[in-house]
Amino acid sequence: MKVFVVALVFAGLSAVGVSALLDTYQKPSYVEFTTGGARVGDPGKNLVGPG
Repeated sequence: MKVFVVALVFAGLSAVGVSALLDTYQKPSYVEFTTGGARVGDPGKNLVGPG
């Protein structure tokens, strides 16, 4: 039973750590896939941008 509890705690801590790590490296799609040639009138109305 102790091994199972330790495994659950390890899985939880690993998930939080990997989530924090990926949060620093990954960018949202509206930032990553923008180009200088894209013409958007109002980015607030765009479905992939912040708004």
